[in-house]
Amino acid sequence: MTTRANPATVDDCLRIGGGFSQGDRNWIAEQLSTLDNGLAGYDADRVELEVSVKDRAARGQKVTMECWIAGRPKVVATSSEEDLNRALHQVRDELKRQLHEARSRKEPRHNRNLQDSPRTAPVDSLDPVEG
Repeated sequence: MTTRANPATVDDCLRIGGGFSQGDRNWIAEQLSTLDNGLAGYDADRVELEVSVKDRAARGQKVTMECWIAGRPKVVATSSEEDLNRALHQVRDELKRQLHEARSRKEPRHNRNLQDSPRTAPVDSLDPVEG
């Protein structure tokens, strides 16, 4: 992995959405800070994060975290956990998992050995066996 001049961090990329106030921002960024390792492979100016909560402190509240990385599909993680702290940890962990999965899917394209290997069976192997 290449070193980025301005690696993305939660603190740099986080926007506070509905249900939270700017006063919650530092606490939220602290809860999500372990995402920094997963985001560090991207430049900060190419990443946006937004966290919001619907029906905060009510039964059935829903925390949503969205991540946009330029050139990639949007990643969304949600939690219906009633405890707000646990809900933030759930969306953080789910987002980490999805980012890791997306990166794993993309990496083989950069591996020359996998690029150069045949992706389909040779034509000879498709001929029916005579018997």
